[in-house]
Amino acid sequence: MNFTRVNKIVGMVLVAGLTSFVMTSCEKDTDGSPQIAPGNPVAKAFTPDSAAGGSTVTLTGSGLGDIRTIVFEKNSVPAGFQPTLNTDNALIFRVPTEALGGKQKVTFTNSAGQSVSVDFKVLAYATVADVSNYDFAKGSEITLTGNNLDDVSSVAFADSVKGISDAATIVSKSQKQLVVKMPASALTRGTLTIVNGTGRMRTKQEFVNMDMAYKVFADAYGTGFQDGSWGDAGAVSAKEFKTGTASVSKTFQKGNWHLIGFANWSGSALAYSADYTYVTGWIKGASADYSLYLTTDASKAGFGGFDEKNKINVKAGVWNYFKLKLSDIDFWAPGKTLTQVGFRIQGPDKQDETFYFDDLLLVK
Repeated sequence: MNFTRVNKIVGMVLVAGLTSFVMTSCEKDTDGSPQIAPGNPVAKAFTPDSAAGGSTVTLTGSGLGDIRTIVFEKNSVPAGFQPTLNTDNALIFRVPTEALGGKQKVTFTNSAGQSVSVDFKVLAYATVADVSNYDFAKGSEITLTGNNLDDVSSVAFADSVKGISDAATIVSKSQKQLVVKMPASALTRGTLTIVNGTGRMRTKQEFVNMDMAYKVFADAYGTGFQDGSWGDAGAVSAKEFKTGTASVSKTFQKGNWHLIGFANWSGSALAYSADYTYVTGWIKGASADYSLYLTTDASKAGFGGFDEKNKINVKAGVWNYFKLKLSDIDFWAPGKTLTQVGFRIQGPDKQDETFYFDDLLLVK
């Protein structure tokens, strides 16, 4: 074997390896940012000049290649960005989802501590995900839960079709919660229009004005109504209520298939009117989930039936809201007078169960 030749090859490999090691050791570690020296950052324009959280925005100018931090003025919210996308003349970033709405400065700072601030408008319309109640009377308070509620300037109970808008009073506000006092209104039902620093929005939730509704029960039996239950009577209770100060409770006895009844035998019963659109109410559930069946003596089937269209699923232990369109259920046949309204149960099979009922209304 030619050992001289082998030694030469080994020597060449070692030299190449050492050379590669020296060259690699001399390379500067980076975070992936363009290797642009920090300069004096100058901003020219945002594209777009306003955007909502999560949107991509481009800042153009000069001296932008070494930017290290982006901070939105309100609450000092930082924005994330990818340095490898930067150039000296353009910087791409996303508006943080936590950014508060409205006009504010956005500050860009480089590694040398030099910064530039630019005016920007974060679009953050008010959103309402949940409400404490769908029913109200003049002066009652409703709590709205959502986002971008801290800069709300006005709230109104409104119907855009009818062109009616009645101002509500803002009681308190924070980013996630808004409490309003509801106004007197001639509207039977409507949405809330909410204006904040970004603009105007309308809630998806519709609210019922109890002052303009026909009451079967609301803190007390409606005019002419009284208990008409099968089995144990319904009892007005100050222990549980959704609105006001009282509800009416009913204990459904095990295996008896009873119902709670609201009866108007006073001569003031309600004659049929096509003007009524919905029947609404609240039911607080028992120890387990059940289904209750809404029934009336003005229905085609008659009082005490189990029509699947009239079934209301009631979750255990919480207040359940229902809003049923009269044209979709068997509730009130034309020409009939509404004298009895009830809720019937199939069972209960295991034990007696108690439910609470509040704000039973007919709404135009």
